[in-house]
Parts: sequence; C-alpha cells; structure tokens
Amino acid sequence: MNEQIAIYVRVSTSDQTTLNQELELIEYCKRNNYEIYKIYKDEGISGTKTSRLQLDLMLQDIRNKLFDAVVVWKFDRLGRSTSHLLQVLEEMKNKGVRLIVTSQNIDTETPMGKFFFTILSGFAEMEREMIRDRILLGLERRKKEGKLMGRPKGSKDKGYRKKSGYYLRYKNR
Repeated sequence: MNEQIAIYVRVSTSDQTTLNQELELIEYCKRNNYEIYKIYKDEGISGTKTSRLQLDLMLQDIRNKLFDAVVVWKFDRLGRSTSHLLQVLEEMKNKGVRLIVTSQNIDTETPMGKFFFTILSGFAEMEREMIRDRILLGLERRKKEGKLMGRPKGSKDKGYRKKSGYYLRYKNR
C-alpha cells in the first residue's frame, strides 16, 4: 500500500489562492506514488496565528495517525514562529508523521532534514520581524510627514475591518 499523505496549503490574504501550491503538491505526490489522504486549506489566515481551522484539524488527524506524512510547499506555510513550527514538528515526530517540504527539499525523516528545518524556521521568524520593522518604520515616517493613515476617504471598499496586528502595535507604542 502507498504511503498516505496529507497536503497542507495556506495563503495569508483572501485575494490570494492556494491553487499553485495545491497543483505542485499533487504533482509531487503523483511522482512519488503517494496516496493523498486529504488536502487541508487555510485561506486568508496569517502564518503568525498558531490556531487555524484546517491546521488544527490536520493536527487532530496527526494525533489519530490517519496518515504517514504531511507535504507542504514551503515550511513557512505552517507558520512563521520558530517555537510554533518546532512544536508542530515535535508533535508530528512523536506520532511518527514526517514533514516533507517540496520547494526546499526537506524531509524530516532524515537527520539533515531535521537540521535544515530548524535553521530555516529561524530564518522565517527573522524575516517576519524584519518585515514588521519596515512596516512600522514606514508608518512612523508617514505620521511625521502628516500624511493620512488608512484607506482614502470615498474608497469603494466599505467593508468593516477589525483593527488588529500591526496597527494596534503601532498605535500602542
């Protein structure tokens, strides 16, 4: 019997699509004769959130040992926090489920794969912090220049937006 594989895909905003990741991962599974158990999709959800509907379902299925491995396109699809990524990896390891990261040629079943996963997850967290710092710097500059913040008046996008994340951290400095 072929290995049972779970595919996990995520995009951060609702105007992005998981389709490119899905197609590549499905093709990867076909090339390696893996049987796809299920595709878990988190759409429009930041990788900084440790609790995501589909990720949580996948973790529950890991606990129930419903598949042998999880395939992701890039490791940062699972998350950007080193501690969270390593926590997920440890849980997978404890249940005998390996992680395969196709674009970075990582398979946590190998010692080299475990090592690279740890190093790369540290880089992902550093990249996120650098992006955050650049955004805060730009917001501060705009504020000093007296420029308006937020959507322009008369914007066609009238949807209510919850104030969170970068905005609240900037406001509460």
